[in-house]
Amino acid sequence: LPLISKSHHPRAIEAATKYFLVQAAASALVLFSSMTNAWYTGQWDITQLTHPTSCLVLTAAIAMKLGLVPFHFWFPEVLQGTSLVTSLLLSTAMKFPPITLLYLTSNSLNPSLLVTMAILSTALGGWMGLNQTQIRKILAFSSISHLGWMAIILSYNPKLTLL
Repeated sequence: LPLISKSHHPRAIEAATKYFLVQAAASALVLFSSMTNAWYTGQWDITQLTHPTSCLVLTAAIAMKLGLVPFHFWFPEVLQGTSLVTSLLLSTAMKFPPITLLYLTSNSLNPSLLVTMAILSTALGGWMGLNQTQIRKILAFSSISHLGWMAIILSYNPKLTLL
């Protein structure tokens, strides 16, 4: 958050606020997923979710953290409000923890929902990126598209995602 709002420009403050709210909501959904699973099964471990509602909520939470479709609307706006170096950091290094969580919980996630979001992310990321003239928005939609490809690969062969 300090890197996003470093310039004290109103767009940077707006981007930091959007980023904080989306990431906080997604983290709350991860906790809610774990709590729901613990309520029904007595198991707190999110890598071994068995209740369908918990799996669905965790899939949505990770998609929100990554910026997969339909939770992608915040990502181009946040990148547009930051500096180029910060936007590169947000679109690369800040995706490693959610991708790691996605990899570790791949057996527990809802596969049909994940594949649907991944295909839509790949298609919409590429299609919406074609009409952009600003480099940060092109970077955002490219990132959304590439995350879609990674989610598709993860759905079918999680070990291949590590490459």
